[in-house]
Amino acid sequence: MSVETQKETLGFQTEVKQLLHLMIHSLYSNKEIFLRELISNASDAVDKLRFEALAKPELLEDGAELKIRVSFDKDAKTVTLEDNGIGMSREETIAHLGTIAKSGTADFLKNLSGDQKKDSSLIGQFGVGFYSAFIVADKVEVFTRRAGLAAGEGVHWASKGEGEFEIATVEKAERGTRIVLHLKSGEEEFADGWRLRNVIKKYSDHIGLPIELPKEFHGEEKDKPAEPEWEVVNRASALWTRPRTEVTDEQYQEFYKHVSHDYDNPLSWSHNKVEGKLEYTSLLYVPGRAPFDLYQREAPRGLKLYVQRVFIMDQADEFLPLYLRFIKGVVDSNDLSLNVSREILQKDPVIDSMKSALTKRVLDMLEKLAKNEPEQYKTFWKNFGQVLKEGPAEDFANKEKIAGLLRFASTAEGEGEQVVSLGDYVSRLKQGQDKIYFLTGESYAQVKNSPHLEVFRKKGIEVLLLTDRIDEWLMSYLTEFDGKSFVDVARGDLDLGLLDSEEDKKAQEEVAKSKEGLVERLKTALGEQVAEVRVSHRLTDSPAILAIGEQDLGLQMRQILEASGQKVPDSKPIFEFNPSHPLIEKLDAEPDEDRFGDLSHILFDQAALAAGDSLKDPAAYVQRLNKLLIELSA
Repeated sequence: MSVETQKETLGFQTEVKQLLHLMIHSLYSNKEIFLRELISNASDAVDKLRFEALAKPELLEDGAELKIRVSFDKDAKTVTLEDNGIGMSREETIAHLGTIAKSGTADFLKNLSGDQKKDSSLIGQFGVGFYSAFIVADKVEVFTRRAGLAAGEGVHWASKGEGEFEIATVEKAERGTRIVLHLKSGEEEFADGWRLRNVIKKYSDHIGLPIELPKEFHGEEKDKPAEPEWEVVNRASALWTRPRTEVTDEQYQEFYKHVSHDYDNPLSWSHNKVEGKLEYTSLLYVPGRAPFDLYQREAPRGLKLYVQRVFIMDQADEFLPLYLRFIKGVVDSNDLSLNVSREILQKDPVIDSMKSALTKRVLDMLEKLAKNEPEQYKTFWKNFGQVLKEGPAEDFANKEKIAGLLRFASTAEGEGEQVVSLGDYVSRLKQGQDKIYFLTGESYAQVKNSPHLEVFRKKGIEVLLLTDRIDEWLMSYLTEFDGKSFVDVARGDLDLGLLDSEEDKKAQEEVAKSKEGLVERLKTALGEQVAEVRVSHRLTDSPAILAIGEQDLGLQMRQILEASGQKVPDSKPIFEFNPSHPLIEKLDAEPDEDRFGDLSHILFDQAALAAGDSLKDPAAYVQRLNKLLIELSA
């Protein structure tokens, strides 16, 4: 190695300092993951070289076989990992090794609790890329040169993980990256061929290029060859190209961690090879936890795209719809040109066919998970349910299939759990019931105790309780399921159809006719606050409720629009009263019109509060209530 030039000392980004401090000063239950992380990085570097060499074959330089080599020196207490991939320039080295990228590492830091034992376990699982080298090393050196740059533009990076690093320009004949780990005292176990071989087989067998170790030498030292002989210790075939019968669950799980940078195992996966009109292989995963940027619709997403086993791009988002943006995995096609760009992807009709098939594959995988592993599906729903609810609006072709995967709370189930599927609901329909009833609201407590449910409780009719902010918007696209239309129990004039007997309907008509005078008095008292006043058939215990007009926005949608600064169309509620309630009977008998007006407004405001709305004039409500309390106590 020639003399170093342009040598300088630079400081790490704050987050890196925090991370390195934890790695150097904590105990680890799973130290060996450092090798998994460094091999994954080396594999990515080779993938990037393959792709760039499609347009610039000269980047391959000597044309040597692409591979990763791991070696060790027991006497020097070092482990060295070398690849002949894309390498890094000086600027790239500073950017990649001095800062934390957006690949989830910053989110990982947010999850650190300050509890050394818990945090060390978390780091042990995740590894957080290159910095995991400091789990076992007290000094790390990197020698690298980007493909296409001159030999004199090599880079030497070195750090002891203490807040700063040195960087210098050096001579490096071969492109790619060599990392030398100077092992800490007590970590000498990794300077051992058998130990390294086992770790590589355990974590990196799926890597699709050769990982070589020096062959073990057995014999007299004088007969030892001058140059080491290398042997491949992994299968060196891309995992998705192997038959499913040859891949273990553990290998599928490790490959998921490789493609997703996640540290948990996936909930489920689907590995398929398609032959015929289209030829491609897909390996799709349902993650076990939600990423921090799940609700940033513009965040990077998509599958790793390969064409005939050549890596093309990391986040090809054209193969799945936006509502399935949480799915991770690989798609390898034989039908796309190797010089694929985003523009070509967007125009290629083959992509549309693959997207349709892969979307169906994911939905089938979720159906299978829901049917065979309901507890796992609960975890999925908790993490990704709100994103899946975007589906009916975005994917008309699969609306019914998506609807079957949705889960809701219900009046028929336990405390607030979103576990009821629409299939469950339909299977429990009462005789004569041809509708699916639901109620939206801000919280489970609010909708569970809503007066709108009183008649349904009385008749034993199940109602779905929808409390996510997205639910009212969802139901504007989800109009029916299994031939049964959806009915919002807080909207319009409730008609229970065959669930009401002829006697019930006749009695309702007679009561409505007998209360026409009270209806007119209430209309006059409430004036412009209401669109209509009518006798309610929904109530058994409460005196009054506010219903929403058939075409009007519900409370959830109004609040979402207002919060986003959009103008909300004017609408007025429908005031319904329970004619048999003692308060309504007293109101009907009240001769003083001023007092009648005050009582009417108190009932209106109480109904608004019960619906989860805020009062337009809280001070007036308090004054009227205080006035009534004073009268009662006099």
